[in-house]
Amino acid sequence: MLKKFLPATLLTLTTALTLGAVPATQAAQAAPAASPASAPASDGRISTAFTLPGAKVYPEGIATDPRNHSVYVGSYADGTVYRARPGQRTAEVFLPAGTDGRHTANGLRVDARGRLWVTDSTSGVSVYDTASRRRLAHFEVAGTGGLFVNDLAITPDGTAYLTDSVRSVVYRVTPAQLAAGSGALLPAYDLSGHLTPSPAGSFALNGIVSDPAGRFLLAVDMTAGDLHRIDLRTGAISRVALQGGDLTHADGLDLAPDGTLRVAHNTTNTLTRWHLSPDGTRARLTRTITDPSLQIPTTLSHTPGRTLVVRSQFDKGGPMGPGTPTSFTIASVSF
Repeated sequence: MLKKFLPATLLTLTTALTLGAVPATQAAQAAPAASPASAPASDGRISTAFTLPGAKVYPEGIATDPRNHSVYVGSYADGTVYRARPGQRTAEVFLPAGTDGRHTANGLRVDARGRLWVTDSTSGVSVYDTASRRRLAHFEVAGTGGLFVNDLAITPDGTAYLTDSVRSVVYRVTPAQLAAGSGALLPAYDLSGHLTPSPAGSFALNGIVSDPAGRFLLAVDMTAGDLHRIDLRTGAISRVALQGGDLTHADGLDLAPDGTLRVAHNTTNTLTRWHLSPDGTRARLTRTITDPSLQIPTTLSHTPGRTLVVRSQFDKGGPMGPGTPTSFTIASVSF
């Protein structure tokens, strides 16, 4: 049934989420079935920020424009990108499905100049002008073989870094490459020798963030539950010392200027908050929220006063199994 409306890469994601996260039975327990009319009830900390139009959206990525606070959400099912302006209760289609040959839209970021970066897990990343919706640049992974371009982070100097969940590398796009408009997406860091061995077919690297000063990157291994630090000056790769918990099933990351790291753990319907040391070598768990109304949270975007969380519903007729989804929405969490 998935092949009728979802790209073939969803079948890869199904394997990754069941092997790399939790068994299907546990996933079902973590995300109880909801009625088709509405999301499961929450404890009050979680509300709905806005709705995404469409019956089979299966959203994955989210980004907030720092200039005007518009929010962009990507559909993993068909590559549609939605936009919700401040105050809107229903998002609008910003980039239709299949625009520029895009199959998926998972990792999203808006840089300081208002350019929207959209990863396509099957090929690479495209960059759009948010005023004209014109594609400014496009970069595709070089070579053959399996790949899954997942999430991205942008450092203060405008360089973008992207994770590949299959190849266990981090790609880089520099400002000079962006100005050129297109090219090959090449690895900048290979983490394969640093990751904890995982079951065959499972994903490893997923969410990635940069510290506000652009000194280092943090990339999560969703299967092992580890957080890896990449020093952008020396290239050294190390494991962050986690205190009080781990990052198993971690998907999206958000790092605030005050050192607060927020994490979405997908199949367990959990959000965690961590205090990161100034040098990024240690992180201490400070808060956990587990709630079925999160509906398999994949990514999140924090702005002062609220955290927006993608409710993917991947377990309701999407890549994680059969079922009927509710309306697709973005959650607002006091977190």
